[in-house]
Amino acid sequence: MKIGLVAGEASGDLLGAGLIRALRELEPEATFEGVAGPAMLAAGCDQWEPSESLAVMGLVEPLAHLPRLLRLRKELLNRWRESPPDVFVGIDAPDFNLGLEKKLRREGVRTAHYVSPSIWAWRPGRVKVIREAADRVLCILPFEKPLYDQHGVDAVFVGHPKADELPAVVDAYPARRSLGIDADEVVAVLPGSRVGEVSRLGDTFAATAKLLAGARPGIRFVTPLATPQLRTMVEKQLADAGVADLFTLLDGDSRTAMMAADVVLLASGTAVLEAALLGRPAVAAYRVAPVTWAIGKAFRLVKVRYFTLPNLLTDSPLVPEFIQDGVDPPTLSAAVAELLDDPTRRRFISDEFAKLRTELALDADRRAAESVFELAQSKTTNAAG
Repeated sequence: MKIGLVAGEASGDLLGAGLIRALRELEPEATFEGVAGPAMLAAGCDQWEPSESLAVMGLVEPLAHLPRLLRLRKELLNRWRESPPDVFVGIDAPDFNLGLEKKLRREGVRTAHYVSPSIWAWRPGRVKVIREAADRVLCILPFEKPLYDQHGVDAVFVGHPKADELPAVVDAYPARRSLGIDADEVVAVLPGSRVGEVSRLGDTFAATAKLLAGARPGIRFVTPLATPQLRTMVEKQLADAGVADLFTLLDGDSRTAMMAADVVLLASGTAVLEAALLGRPAVAAYRVAPVTWAIGKAFRLVKVRYFTLPNLLTDSPLVPEFIQDGVDPPTLSAAVAELLDDPTRRRFISDEFAKLRTELALDADRRAAESVFELAQSKTTNAAG
């Protein structure tokens, strides 16, 4: 059995690695090939192109990369036309993967799309493209499958892999000891995993830390760096704000950073859900390029009231959210301080997040693998018939 895969950036790489390991348990002789990151490579995927090649975001920003991405998609299509996989799995990266899935499906290749595009948030018309592109959508959020059912798209809710892998009970103090942090109050600060995110939020987060430190002399901060190239940028931002001595910088290991924290201040994205699954109260900020923001507002592309996943999954919003011009140091520092000053509120939030974790922890790797394996088996059956 041969599985083709294209995973976009770090989060897709981790999903792909878990899927590969689970598929190997079902079919030990299976082979895997395509666009993969280091985790998928370690799991045994033949890497034709690194996942980082797809790490672009926004409405306008990807345009500069479009010729390269189109060339890559054409190269992948030609290779898989010559030697088709039993199943192709596009992992996230919908703008790249859906077009590839659509063409491969026309060639008779079974296709699965792993992680539903946010059709519930913006561009709902994409469901028509998804219906043409994917034999099956593997959903990681519970409310997504009913949306696809309404449109006649085969969809399976597999749960969220993060909920499976993160510890159910988290104690901050062992994490602090492991990091060498001795402080009564700790805030994890995550300005993003991409250069664009860090350039838009890093200075503001550093200034927020300065305000918090001025009012709370014993506070300390920890920041995990998603990639080595971000270190120089973050170090300069902290030095310019005069707070470098208050920060512990980690190479990766966002999990330990958040486990050590009382409150997490972070860029909106998958990290917000990870913080919730670790039971950590969070404050989220979101900024995009001004042109992207203007287009989104002008065409009313965003259709949801909240932009962080935990707030879409809990009965009432638990994560304070701040977007674009609303992201400023006084506002963010006040939101973080309010949580630090209210341990009862923090405990309530942690308890609610524990319920969310139970809902999402369904052994997603196994469920996704079984669904992909079923597609491959149906391909084999049809070919035999």
